[in-house]
Amino acid sequence: MACLRFLPLAALFTLTSAQFIPPYTEDCRTGMYPPSGPTFRGAVSWYTLDLDLPPKNRWTAVITEKKTELVAMVQAIKDLADAFVPDGKLIELVDITLPFMADTLPYPFGDEIKGIAAASGIPLGEVVLFNIFYEVFTVCTSVIAEDAKGNLLHARNLDFGLFMGWDTQNKSWVVSELLKPLVVNVDFQRNKQSVFKSTSFAGYVGMLTGIKPNTFTLTMNERFSLDGGYIGILEWIIGKRDGVWMSFLTRSVLENATSYEEAKGRLAQTKLLAPAYFILGGNMTGQGCIITRSRLLSLDILEIDLKLGRWYVLETNYDHWKDPLFLDNRRTPAMKCMNATTQTNISMTTLYDVLSTKPVLNKLTTYTTLMKVSEGTLESYIRDCPSPCMPW
Repeated sequence: MACLRFLPLAALFTLTSAQFIPPYTEDCRTGMYPPSGPTFRGAVSWYTLDLDLPPKNRWTAVITEKKTELVAMVQAIKDLADAFVPDGKLIELVDITLPFMADTLPYPFGDEIKGIAAASGIPLGEVVLFNIFYEVFTVCTSVIAEDAKGNLLHARNLDFGLFMGWDTQNKSWVVSELLKPLVVNVDFQRNKQSVFKSTSFAGYVGMLTGIKPNTFTLTMNERFSLDGGYIGILEWIIGKRDGVWMSFLTRSVLENATSYEEAKGRLAQTKLLAPAYFILGGNMTGQGCIITRSRLLSLDILEIDLKLGRWYVLETNYDHWKDPLFLDNRRTPAMKCMNATTQTNISMTTLYDVLSTKPVLNKLTTYTTLMKVSEGTLESYIRDCPSPCMPW
């Protein structure tokens, strides 16, 4: 892939305007919704997934339609691997050793991954690798807000692809761009009734963004830690499997939890393979929180508290009680725009404005999702950040 390049941080900043050297601020965007213009690539298509089907058959229709895009995505991952370990040795190892992991994954995830491999023609080990990537490389912004009428609104930008190949010609991340055509909305149904809805990537069986209509909304953000996802994955490979994959837990909670409190308990108490932030919103006033997780336990739960004037909670990828990395401060501009909007004026429209403000919107942003639990609605949009724009 000729456009694949690996550049030091300093070189990346030379690709953007000097005004983007931190601390960077942009006037809060307004009038961005309904989506249009250069930051909007298109609405996300809907698919129905029948949970009554055998797991190997559930994704066949989606993958059949998205096969070309998934093959291109996996090829980019292989190109990245070859850049680090020449002569194809790493991918050869993946093809030989990772297929066994599908048999170790909890039901129904291993069988669904096998079905995706069969439908796409991609080697099983490479589909497993595609699913593992999200445990360790996702950066995001998630916010839950309570409006003046007591409605809970939940929105997120899904940012992915940091350091995964910089396209010097188009000034974009290679993996981020290849992921955008894979973004899908999925209505998970049982007995032809919706169980939950999610925005995801075709070929990925875990969940990062979802809504259980009239019950709760849930997003997951990566939490950087030395005791991170790599360690959990290695433990899983060598046979220590008492932890749960983050995105498998979120999907299980969306499918099986019947209340905000039950969901919060499971997200806070389940042992994980990797640290994470779970951003959970309910369907009653005050039901919105950020659960800060280590692999073993909950470190903190920050909740909406109207008595303290906290009408929203907002998470990027840093503990809320610590300052974010100065090179990656999306929190401050996001909160500036939330505060400028005020609780009186918060809505799906103004939340989209907040998530359209640079650097909350950046070169890694693949999609923006807006959810309103009381109406059971989830709407997602594929995003672009035209230059000049922060790389992350």
